[in-house]
Amino acid sequence: MIDVLYFCAAQCTHCYDACHLEKNHDMKLCMMNCQDCAEICRLTGRLLENDSANADIFLKLCAKMCERCAEECEKHPQDHCVKCAEVCRNCMELCDEY
Repeated sequence: MIDVLYFCAAQCTHCYDACHLEKNHDMKLCMMNCQDCAEICRLTGRLLENDSANADIFLKLCAKMCERCAEECEKHPQDHCVKCAEVCRNCMELCDEY
């Protein structure tokens, strides 16, 4: 599970960077969601590594953030957005099941 969270964070960061390089103002919301999702996934991964009693709260938040990020990325045809949406959907499902 922790690997999935860190992989999602890495994919969101890659998507953010790729959107940033496009300098397309229509990608602002996508970039914001990718940045937020990456941060939440990293934090949730760290909490699970530390066996935090609060990890369940962050898993729920992480699932919601992954869903939001996926929904936005799915609006864009770029390969990095398509891949990010797939990874976020997978992470969301695993967070919900955990």
